[in-house]
Amino acid sequence: MSLADLRKEYSLAGLTERDLARDPFRQFEKWFQEAEASKLVEPNAMVLSTAARDGRPAGRTVLLKNVDGRGFVFYTNYESRKGRELDANPRASLVFPWFAFERQVIVEGTVTKVTREESEAYFHSRPLSSQLAAWASAQSSIVPNRKALEEAMKDVERKYAGQVVPLPPYWGGFRVVPETVEFWQGRRNRLHDRLRYRRAADGGWTVERLAP
Repeated sequence: MSLADLRKEYSLAGLTERDLARDPFRQFEKWFQEAEASKLVEPNAMVLSTAARDGRPAGRTVLLKNVDGRGFVFYTNYESRKGRELDANPRASLVFPWFAFERQVIVEGTVTKVTREESEAYFHSRPLSSQLAAWASAQSSIVPNRKALEEAMKDVERKYAGQVVPLPPYWGGFRVVPETVEFWQGRRNRLHDRLRYRRAADGGWTVERLAP
């Protein structure tokens, strides 16, 4: 099957070194606010890529829940496939695919767990149904059918009826601490702008332009 007819030119904007904020977090905030203001669906959706100890890769879409000068945070079941892979190999890549703006942001770095207090605070900010689902679903495990999931949900609904739902011991946040953050802007003739922040030895950031 040929997809040649889907080719397009990218011409919405450019990205120069003069455009960049002094650090990648400020630049990310600028682009994220533009994506959010435009009413993009799930502007915080990102493709998280991990690898097992043997190098086998895996990718999936998750939602960014916080970003600050320490890194990019998402939450999950620590016993899920991604949780187990990050435990064995604590490195990850994130891709924010903002197609409507002909942009993407690529983050690569090391991964640490957030504090239990941070996980508690976020967990109890979620809808009650989402809190219960964290107990009902053994994420990434094989289940016999949909009915088994629904029955598990009913069980936890009965168990915690009228109570504060506790944070599961196997659930919490990961923080991707970036070593590089690349801002990609589509340009005509495939001469895209790729500007990458790379963390320097002194903790600052060096900006590099990459060939497209």
